[in-house]
Amino acid sequence: MKLSTTDINCDELGGKYYLSNEEQHFRVTVFSNDDVIRLTNTHDSVSEKYDKSFVEDVLNAIKEEKHHRMELVCDSITSSIEKMAERLHKTLVESHESEKETIQLEASKFSENKKVN
Repeated sequence: MKLSTTDINCDELGGKYYLSNEEQHFRVTVFSNDDVIRLTNTHDSVSEKYDKSFVEDVLNAIKEEKHHRMELVCDSITSSIEKMAERLHKTLVESHESEKETIQLEASKFSENKKVN
Protein backbone atom coordinates (compact mmCIF):
# COMPACT_ATOMS: atom_id res chain seq x y z
CA MET A 1 0.00 0.00 0.00
CA LYS A 2 1.29 3.45 -0.86
CA LEU A 3 0.94 5.70 2.16
CA SER A 4 0.39 8.85 0.11
CA THR A 5 -2.91 7.51 -1.25
CA THR A 6 -3.97 5.72 1.92
CA ASP A 7 -6.42 6.94 4.55
CA ILE A 8 -5.24 6.34 8.10
CA ASN A 9 -7.63 6.26 11.03
CA CYS A 10 -6.55 5.30 14.52
CA ASP A 11 -8.24 3.92 17.58
CA GLU A 12 -5.05 3.84 19.62
CA LEU A 13 -6.76 2.82 22.83
CA GLY A 14 -8.21 -0.24 21.13
CA GLY A 15 -4.97 -0.89 19.25
CA LYS A 16 -6.78 -0.68 15.91
CA TYR A 17 -5.60 1.20 12.84
CA TYR A 18 -7.65 1.41 9.68
CA LEU A 19 -5.74 1.77 6.42
CA SER A 20 -7.61 2.07 3.16
CA ASN A 21 -7.38 3.31 -0.39
CA GLU A 22 -9.47 2.71 -3.49
CA GLU A 23 -8.17 -0.85 -3.92
CA GLN A 24 -7.56 -2.21 -0.43
CA HIS A 25 -9.03 -1.82 3.03
CA PHE A 26 -7.23 -3.19 6.05
CA ARG A 27 -7.92 -3.20 9.73
CA VAL A 28 -4.61 -3.49 11.52
CA THR A 29 -4.99 -4.76 15.07
CA VAL A 30 -1.91 -4.66 17.27
CA PHE A 31 -1.77 -6.99 20.25
CA SER A 32 1.15 -5.33 21.99
CA ASN A 33 1.29 -7.82 24.85
CA ASP A 34 2.09 -10.62 22.37
CA ASP A 35 3.73 -8.47 19.66
CA VAL A 36 1.14 -9.77 17.21
CA ILE A 37 -0.16 -7.77 14.28
CA ARG A 38 -3.36 -8.93 12.61
CA LEU A 39 -4.15 -7.62 9.13
CA THR A 40 -7.77 -8.03 8.15
CA ASN A 41 -9.27 -7.06 4.82
CA THR A 42 -12.62 -7.95 3.33
CA HIS A 43 -11.42 -11.43 2.31
CA ASP A 44 -8.65 -12.55 4.64
CA SER A 45 -7.30 -12.19 8.13
CA VAL A 46 -3.66 -12.89 8.88
CA SER A 47 -2.01 -12.73 12.29
CA GLU A 48 1.73 -12.86 12.75
CA LYS A 49 4.00 -12.54 15.74
CA TYR A 50 6.80 -10.06 15.21
CA ASP A 51 9.83 -8.80 17.05
CA LYS A 52 8.81 -6.19 19.64
CA SER A 53 10.99 -3.48 18.06
CA PHE A 54 9.41 -4.14 14.63
CA VAL A 55 5.90 -3.73 16.08
CA GLU A 56 6.97 -0.48 17.74
CA ASP A 57 8.51 0.73 14.47
CA VAL A 58 5.25 -0.01 12.61
CA LEU A 59 3.19 1.84 15.22
CA ASN A 60 5.58 4.79 15.18
CA ALA A 61 5.47 4.96 11.38
CA ILE A 62 1.66 5.00 11.41
CA LYS A 63 1.56 7.67 14.14
CA GLU A 64 4.19 9.83 12.41
CA GLU A 65 2.34 9.65 9.09
CA LYS A 66 -0.95 10.55 10.77
CA HIS A 67 0.73 13.43 12.64
CA HIS A 68 2.34 14.66 9.41
CA ARG A 69 -1.02 14.65 7.64
CA MET A 70 -2.65 16.52 10.51
CA GLU A 71 0.10 19.16 10.29
CA LEU A 72 -0.62 19.58 6.57
CA VAL A 73 -4.34 20.00 7.28
CA CYS A 74 -3.64 22.50 10.08
CA ASP A 75 -1.21 24.45 7.88
CA SER A 76 -3.83 24.62 5.13
CA ILE A 77 -6.53 25.81 7.56
CA THR A 78 -4.16 28.38 9.07
CA SER A 79 -3.27 29.68 5.61
CA SER A 80 -6.95 30.01 4.69
CA ILE A 81 -7.69 31.89 7.91
CA GLU A 82 -4.74 34.25 7.32
CA LYS A 83 -5.92 34.99 3.76
CA MET A 84 -9.45 35.60 5.01
CA ALA A 85 -8.12 37.94 7.72
CA GLU A 86 -6.08 39.87 5.13
CA ARG A 87 -9.15 40.30 2.90
CA LEU A 88 -11.25 41.41 5.88
CA HIS A 89 -8.57 43.88 6.95
CA LYS A 90 -8.35 45.31 3.42
CA THR A 91 -12.15 45.62 3.24
CA LEU A 92 -12.28 47.36 6.62
CA VAL A 93 -9.52 49.81 5.65
CA GLU A 94 -11.26 50.60 2.35
CA SER A 95 -14.57 51.03 4.15
CA HIS A 96 -12.96 53.34 6.72
CA GLU A 97 -11.31 55.42 3.97
CA SER A 98 -14.64 55.67 2.13
CA GLU A 99 -16.44 56.81 5.30
CA LYS A 100 -13.71 59.36 5.97
CA GLU A 101 -14.07 60.78 2.44
CA THR A 102 -17.86 60.93 2.84
CA ILE A 103 -17.56 62.77 6.15
CA GLN A 104 -15.05 65.25 4.69
CA LEU A 105 -17.32 65.82 1.67
CA GLU A 106 -20.35 66.41 3.92
CA ALA A 107 -18.30 68.75 6.14
CA SER A 108 -17.14 70.78 3.15
CA LYS A 109 -20.73 71.02 1.82
CA PHE A 110 -21.92 72.14 5.26
CA SER A 111 -19.26 74.86 5.49
CA GLU A 112 -20.05 76.06 1.92
CA ASN A 113 -23.77 76.27 2.78
CA LYS A 114 -22.93 78.25 5.93
CA LYS A 115 -20.86 80.77 3.87
CA VAL A 116 -23.68 81.23 1.38
CA ASN A 117 -26.20 82.00 4.14
